Amino acid sequence: MRTARLRIAHPVLWAGWAALAAGAVLCVIGWYGVSGERHTARQLPYLASSSIPGAALIVAGAVLLAHGRDAPAAPRAEEPYGRIVATGPAGAGDPGRPAGGPVAVSTETLAVPGGTLWHRADCPLVAGKAEAIPVDEKLVASGELGPCPICGPAEETG
Repeated sequence: MRTARLRIAHPVLWAGWAALAAGAVLCVIGWYGVSGERHTARQLPYLASSSIPGAALIVAGAVLLAHGRDAPAAPRAEEPYGRIVATGPAGAGDPGRPAGGPVAVSTETLAVPGGTLWHRADCPLVAGKAEAIPVDEKLVASGELGPCPICGPAEETG
């Protein structure tokens, strides 16, 4: 999977570097041509044919490099969701859980410090996290934390 991501981003990165190099060469050529001309009217062709397209290629190269570096981040961001879906409600193959049943069934509720949701203790989002703390019923009643959409904890705990 990692090599597939590198193959996708690799041509984009190379195109970005090539555009940057071509833009730099065009800007140098334009600068050299403008520096050799004394009159403004004779400098304009160098600006129009070399310097402006060179600057545009530099910007395009920077955009391609930025996009190429961010491309591998998208699959990594979707990976936790894929794990949650994979451990979601099972069908008839899992006798421990009914088909279409909840992901988590614990009555104990937890929250991660700084988070905005409260979860069941066996929710895949907080299971195994040492920093998860028990949720106080006053905090839930105040509305500061919302229920997790994955594990769907009951409104009333206890």
